[in-house]
Amino acid sequence: MTDRAVLHIKGRVLVGPDDVRDELWSVDGRVTFERPAAEPSATLTGWALPGLVDAHCHVGLDAHGAVDRDTSEKQALTDRDAGTLLIRDAGSAADTRWIDDREDLPKLIRAGRHIARTRRYIRNYAHEIEPGDLAAYAAAEARRGDGWVKLVGDWIDRGAGDLAACWPGDALAEAIAAAHAEGARVTAHCFATDSLPDLLAAGIDCVEHATGLTEELIPAFAERGVAIVPTLVNIATFPKLADGGEAKFPAWSAHMRRLHARRYDTVGAAHDAGIPVYVGTDAGGSLAHGLVAEEVLELTRAGLTPVEALAAATWSARSWLGRPGLTEGAPADLVLYEADPRADLRVLAAPTRVVLNGRVA
Repeated sequence: MTDRAVLHIKGRVLVGPDDVRDELWSVDGRVTFERPAAEPSATLTGWALPGLVDAHCHVGLDAHGAVDRDTSEKQALTDRDAGTLLIRDAGSAADTRWIDDREDLPKLIRAGRHIARTRRYIRNYAHEIEPGDLAAYAAAEARRGDGWVKLVGDWIDRGAGDLAACWPGDALAEAIAAAHAEGARVTAHCFATDSLPDLLAAGIDCVEHATGLTEELIPAFAERGVAIVPTLVNIATFPKLADGGEAKFPAWSAHMRRLHARRYDTVGAAHDAGIPVYVGTDAGGSLAHGLVAEEVLELTRAGLTPVEALAAATWSARSWLGRPGLTEGAPADLVLYEADPRADLRVLAAPTRVVLNGRVA
C-alpha cells in the first residue's frame, strides 16, 4: 500500500443511497468533508462507496480446518482487492488477532470459533460438545470474539439420513442468554426448517443461510428483527453436494435439492416481509474469497432492487454491524469504481482503487 497522506477523493461519493457528495478527503487516515490546509498528495476520481462488507466469511479456514498465517493473509488480501474492507468472520478455528495490527488488511469482526454438536459438523472446524456445555462455551466464545457467537443449528444426522436440529430448546435458551449477558449477539448456521423455531424462541439474533425459512416462520422473524445472511453463492453448491451424497443419504440429497430450488423465493419472501438481509459469501471453507460482487448480484435474482442489494453490502450492513461508513471522522475505508454501481451492479467486480485506512492499496 502507498504511504498514508492527505488524499482527495473527487467525483461522486455515495455516503448513502441518496446522499451523494462531490468530494471528500482522507487526513491521517480519517474521512473529512472539510477541505484541509495541507495539499493532497494525490487525487482519486470515480464513484466512491464505503468499503464493502462480507457478513459471512471465514479468514483462517479452508476445507480441512485452520490454515497458517501466509494462507490467511492471502485470503484477506483477496477480499481486500475485491473491495471487501469489513468482514464479519462467522467462525474460525485459527487465531487471526494479528490481522488487527495490519492496516493493509480488512477489519474483522469475529464470532469466535463455531460451536457444534459432537460429530455433527465439518471436522476440525468447531468446538464439538454436548448440550450441557453449550452455555459455558457460548459465554467463552462471546468473550473471545468481537460481539458475536456462532452456533451450528443443524447438520446431517447420519442415523436419520437427513438434516436435523442439533440442540434442544432449553440448551439454546440458556446459551443465547449467556452470550447476551456477555454483550454478544448470536448467529446460527441453519439449512433446514426444524431448527428454526427453537432458535427463534431462544432469542437468536441472526441466521446464516436460512434456506429452511417458511411462510409460517417468516412473520415471527420479521417481528423480532432476526436478520438473515443467505450466502447464495454457497447455496449454489447444493446440487453438487446432493449428487455426492445420493448413494448413502438419499433423503438428505433430495432435501438439499429442494432447498436449492426454492432459494430465491425464500430470500425474496423474507425480504418482502421486512426481514433484514445482508451480503455474505461463506468464503474460506470450500469457497474462494473475493466473491462479494457475485453475492450482491445474487440478491437481485431473489428480488431485491439493485440499491437494496448494494445497501446489504454497504450502508445497511455497516450500520447493522456497528461500524461507520463514509462519515466525518470515520476510517477512510472506501472503494472507487468507474461508473455508478446503483445503475449497474456489475461494476462492483472491477474496483479501480481501494483505499484502506487512508492508504491506496
